[in-house]
Amino acid sequence: MSMADNRTLIDTVTGPITPEAIGFCHSHEHLFLKKGPAAEFDPSLQIDDFNKTVQELNLFKSVGGDTIVDAQPIGSGRHSQWLMAASQQTGVQIVASTGFHKLIFYSENHWIHTMDADKLSELFIDELQNGMYTDGEEAWPAEQIPAKAGIIKTASDFEGVGGPAYRLFRAASQAALATGAPIMSHTEMGRAALDQIKLFTDFGLSPSQLIICHLDRKMDNADYMLHVASTGVYLELDTIGRYKYHSDEEEAELIIKLIKAGYENKILLGLDTTRKRLKSYGGELGLDYLVETFLPRLESRGVSKALIKKMMHDNPAIAFSKNILAVK
Repeated sequence: MSMADNRTLIDTVTGPITPEAIGFCHSHEHLFLKKGPAAEFDPSLQIDDFNKTVQELNLFKSVGGDTIVDAQPIGSGRHSQWLMAASQQTGVQIVASTGFHKLIFYSENHWIHTMDADKLSELFIDELQNGMYTDGEEAWPAEQIPAKAGIIKTASDFEGVGGPAYRLFRAASQAALATGAPIMSHTEMGRAALDQIKLFTDFGLSPSQLIICHLDRKMDNADYMLHVASTGVYLELDTIGRYKYHSDEEEAELIIKLIKAGYENKILLGLDTTRKRLKSYGGELGLDYLVETFLPRLESRGVSKALIKKMMHDNPAIAFSKNILAVK
């Protein structure tokens, strides 16, 4: 696959790779999550056994998996040292996140609530260019390792991008403009996606530098999702095997609708794993679920192997590479 001239390397926790080397990629997972505020809210948001996660990564590798994008940012339970060690041990390439998550992932007195945008932006740039910090849950991060973050995570909840979120989105945008790193942004059930995109582009980012997550949580988001896709952003879909939301058959219909509308170059897939979705932790899915169950379902519905390769390999190769022309 020939890459666009303005794209360059993808930073993984074990070093940079060419976009083509990304291989088969899950575009949104959580491999480790330290015990903390989020786990008190939902115990499945605690993924803290190194050996079990290594077992899960080996399962992913056994079905042809090459790369995982881990969506847990600094100070919110990310275990950067374990991400590096697990990648070294298994050979699975891991793209890690800096940036910020929903505020439920932080204690009430966490620095994320008060630190100004410029200081936060400097921190995010530091993690992208020099290496991630291993701490930051209790105090401003101090312990740094050589493993670099490769993307910037952002998130809005039901309140959208205003209020305290605005400062955080500005910090993330400044870091993306300075480094060319892509932004992967959480939406709450698809809400505020267009508001996020408007804010990011107002700050100077290109839609092609943006990956918008979880628009597939609700089936009645389908037409809205097509509208979001029309802006030129990437759509990361991961409500797969999540029957409390909808069936896999409905998810397949949604993906086919996107393809028929001409957006096959903008689709990324993942499982957005939690403790109860990882086989090695006793969960019901496992990181082999896309390969073993869902992608064959898509193929049975007429989605070609070439289109599946595009969603699992070619699109991530472009979406997660740095945009050097975006650097300002």
